[in-house]
Amino acid sequence: MEGTERRARIVVVGGGVAGSVLAKAVQQFADVVLIDPKEYFEVPWADLRSTVELSFAERSTINHSEYLKNGKIITSAAVNLTDKEVVTEDGCLVPYDYVVIATGHTYSSLRTRRERLQKFQEDNLKIRFADSIMIVGGGPTGVELAAEVAMDYPDKKITLVHSGPRLLQFIGPKAGAKALEWLKSKNVEVLLEQSIDVDSISVADREVRTSAGGLVLADHHFLCVGKPVGSTWLRDSIVKEYVDRKGRLMVDENLRVGGLPNIFAIGDITDIPEMKQGVLAQRHATLVAKNLKLLIKGGKDCKLAKYRPSRPSAKVSLGRKDAVVQFSMITVSGFVPGMGFFWPRDLFMVKTRKLLGVD
Repeated sequence: MEGTERRARIVVVGGGVAGSVLAKAVQQFADVVLIDPKEYFEVPWADLRSTVELSFAERSTINHSEYLKNGKIITSAAVNLTDKEVVTEDGCLVPYDYVVIATGHTYSSLRTRRERLQKFQEDNLKIRFADSIMIVGGGPTGVELAAEVAMDYPDKKITLVHSGPRLLQFIGPKAGAKALEWLKSKNVEVLLEQSIDVDSISVADREVRTSAGGLVLADHHFLCVGKPVGSTWLRDSIVKEYVDRKGRLMVDENLRVGGLPNIFAIGDITDIPEMKQGVLAQRHATLVAKNLKLLIKGGKDCKLAKYRPSRPSAKVSLGRKDAVVQFSMITVSGFVPGMGFFWPRDLFMVKTRKLLGVD
């Protein structure tokens, strides 16, 4: 009978921006299983604001069960992928008709939303009661954290240590120069071309020596350096030959891994030549959801939507009011982009929650 036909099984591995948006989108026309080591989704670009402003954390962390009403959630890490199923760390064998890999970058995640909110609170207390803070890393994470702390606690001694010759090296030099100028205007000390042996720092240390021999006073420190791509679990999998030297999955214009008909990848784990940003991960998810719906209905490959890499752009917030924004031909900083023309004050929180249907 027509009503008893089995729905297609879609397994989504990874509950970050891309995986969560994809799972939310396909649950209406397929049986969805979301595999993620944690029970919640968190807005990654809001983490720094959440550390400094605890009320923001309540909105930026969302249990998967809040938006995935018609799917199954397996709270475990994936450890292998075969041509028929995903194998999880706790021994589950999860069969699929289509699988979408969205494991992004690796990081140590806490299992429950309550634990994550408690960690935000702990870090907030460390900032509040510290007289001096050291931030290691001059990428967007380090710059944004330094800006958030400087805005809320202007009397604290803040030192940012970066091993490179300029801040925000992933984009053009103008953006880095504007960010450096802004931080200095807020009395943040920026040490370039210096590194810290973080593993040698103990809790009792209040003075930390840099590679240049200088001493940094720090009651507390934050490590804000790049994290590896979350693809080690795929080294012995069916897609191992499509993992490049950087650990990213090679996808075609339809975002299928190696052109395989039923395996997709989205978000930071892909080898798409564009900056890795949340808004682009959302675009990946939306396109693959559209393609999965077409394939399930029996559509032809030639009708699949094609992904076009985004033009280079970057947005880095500088506290509540300012930001630096770079497009391919122009760099803008200060109050105008911070007011929301390019980078809204709520860090797209309302838009993201609405996208997941939890507002």
